[in-house]
Amino acid sequence: MHISVLLNECIENLNIKEDGIYVDATLGYAGHSSQILKRIARGCLFAFDQDGEAIEYSTKILDQINDNYEIINTNFVNIKDELNKRNVKGVDGILFDLGVSSPQLDEAERGFSFHNDAKLDMRMNQKQELSAYEVVNNYPKDKLIKIFYEYGEEKFSKSIAEAICKYRETKPIETTLELTEIIKSSVPEKYRRLHHPARKVFQAIRIEVNDELNVLQKALNDSLELLNPGGRLCVITFHSLEDRIVKNTFKEVTKENELYKGMPNIPDEYKAKYKLIGKFKPTKEELENNNRSRSAILRVIERI
Repeated sequence: MHISVLLNECIENLNIKEDGIYVDATLGYAGHSSQILKRIARGCLFAFDQDGEAIEYSTKILDQINDNYEIINTNFVNIKDELNKRNVKGVDGILFDLGVSSPQLDEAERGFSFHNDAKLDMRMNQKQELSAYEVVNNYPKDKLIKIFYEYGEEKFSKSIAEAICKYRETKPIETTLELTEIIKSSVPEKYRRLHHPARKVFQAIRIEVNDELNVLQKALNDSLELLNPGGRLCVITFHSLEDRIVKNTFKEVTKENELYKGMPNIPDEYKAKYKLIGKFKPTKEELENNNRSRSAILRVIERI
């Protein structure tokens, strides 16, 4: 079962108007989308997802609320182009929930989890070519080290990459548990006791397979441009790399022009076009009910 993280905080901070236009950039299993749709009797919701299963499931849920929505089957990197195609030039709120949805993690065959045995996959979009299998079996050692270190912040990146390269000389690495065992064998026992050694490496491979960080940066820039005055962008992140991108992007667009800093009459074209609304973390109660929310951070920004 998928439990939407920071649901109340998101809905509250979107400041939903019943005739507004809203975008859920990460539909998933419609947790956030269904709550938005209930509040827009005369508005419209556009929801993005590239996972066919999630779309099928969510359509049934949203149909029971009203028909003021459209699901767009593509990656949120195309948010601006797709809305432009529909003649939508401005929106009143956009939400990103960057966590992998629980059903994707729980369905062993998707290959996201290091707890279940499955083929190495990790593709959010099942139609794309690049999968975890190609990354693990075909990337050169130096590239694996770079990915594990930069995307996983894994301090044993070198020894893990070396172990993978040595193993695949004999046979391809085909399953998640096979990879997990190789990772375990290449880090010190003390480290294994403190952390699950596969967590960061699996995160790094998933980011590489789905090009998540580049996609996020472009989508954030486009989303900020799409906001109407008073419109808000809410982004939930689950690891420091994503959060850093969101934090720095928000910081950049909300800072005053250095030339006019502190002056009483700043020309309009030099004023910041956005203001920070806040940063939110799960409550104690939410953490108790949903362990997967533990690393979540919601950041909110508003167009002035």
